[in-house]
Order: sequence, then structure tokens, then C-alpha cells
Amino acid sequence: MSEEQWTREREAFLSLPRLAGRLTAELILRSPQGLDPSQDYAIDLRANKIAAIENMGATQNQFDAIDLSDNEIVKLEGFPPLSRLHTLYLMNNRIARVGVDLSQQIPMLKALYLTNNRLKNLADLDPLKSCRRLTHLSLLGNPVSKNPDYRLYAVYSLPALKVLDFRKVKQAEREAAEKKFGGKDGLKAREAAKTFEVGDVGVGGGGDAAGAGESNVTGPTPQQLLALQAAIANAETLEEVARLENALSNGVMPSDFQI
Repeated sequence: MSEEQWTREREAFLSLPRLAGRLTAELILRSPQGLDPSQDYAIDLRANKIAAIENMGATQNQFDAIDLSDNEIVKLEGFPPLSRLHTLYLMNNRIARVGVDLSQQIPMLKALYLTNNRLKNLADLDPLKSCRRLTHLSLLGNPVSKNPDYRLYAVYSLPALKVLDFRKVKQAEREAAEKKFGGKDGLKAREAAKTFEVGDVGVGGGGDAAGAGESNVTGPTPQQLLALQAAIANAETLEEVARLENALSNGVMPSDFQI
């Protein structure tokens, strides 16, 4: 399926009436699926008012990427073992908890986009520690990102992480994270950091009016991410590759970039 066909089918699907309801096998089977611009086999389950992840066995472990953005999901769990899946888009949901079995359910997970959700505390990130292949993570627009220790804690907890909130993880950050949280001396610092409380500022949750200023921090959309990845693959010069990779890492789309 070409990128043009993918876009056309997705637009036709999104024009259908949306029913508040469940993620059923029928919905999965009739949702747009095919090669996305980055040549991953993907399924688009956006904007279906889904409240819980279920019946994902109907995907038959066929997909590299799944887009569940713009729904009403409150908990990141409920996947069967999906050994092929490596990228999850979950922007603009109500996710306040990550299941402890996520790494067993999605052992190859390397990219997780949770922009604009409701994770509040650093302890909410702990289930991700066992996701050993996780290199790209976005928690922009989550209350936890207001914790002053958030970035260093995430870098310490996720050693494979390369890009956090569309910013490259620098060696200096790794060293600072290890110094603060590493070893026995860092145990107290880790526990103290977890006690920092952030009020529910209304971010995420599919467009709540409260906390509108925070929800403006969105980062690239899934479509922009895919388009950037495809452009990098097709770039003809090293300078263009460097420019596009910088945009991908920083989450800032080039002014001349068109999808």
C-alpha cells in the first residue's frame, strides 16, 4: 500500500461515525492497516473513544506499529504477547498507569509516545524499567514532567533511552543521573524524588479544557514522525540527513517541511 493509499483510507475511516465503545476484534479488522511511510506495517486505531486496551489478539502479531492516539484509555496494559510490535502511539489519552507486564507483552518495544496523558509521579515510570529496548519516549504534557528530577530519573531508569521528549539524551545527563541516583547512596534520592506530588492539572484526557496551556505542548504528531523518518530514509545528502535527524530528535518540524 502506497503512502497516498494509506492516507486516503485513513481519512475515509475517520469520516465514519464514532461510537463510544470497546476495542473489538471487528474494529481492529476494519481499521486502516498497511505499510506506513517509514515502511513499518501499522494499524490506525485513533479516535475511537476506546477506554481500555483489549482483544488485541485479533491483530495476530502482524504489526510493527500501533496508533491508539486520541482515545480515552486510562491504563497501558491488556496486550497479549506481541513479539513483532516495536512502536506505540498513545498521544492524547487518559493514561495514569503503566501495567507491570508491559515488557513481557511487548518485548521489542523501542518507541513509546505518551504525550498528553495523566502520569503524575516518578513511580509511575518504574514499570518501564524492564523495557530494555526502549530508546524513544515522550511524556510531554504529563504532570510527571513537572517534577524537577523527572528527566534525570528517566535517564537513570532507562539505560537504553536515546531520545526523551524529542530531545537527545546527552552523555552529561547520563553521568548526572548516575551520580544522583546510582548505587546505595542514590537510593534515598530515588525515594525522595518519588514523593514529589504534582496536582492534576488536567493535561491529556482527550482534550479537557482545564490545563489547556499544558496541552499545547504536543510534539510532532504520529503522521509528522512517520514523514520525518521516511524523509531521512530518502535523503540524498549527509547534510539533509543531519538536519532531519535533528528535527526528529528535537520535535521541531522544519519550516519548509511538508507532509
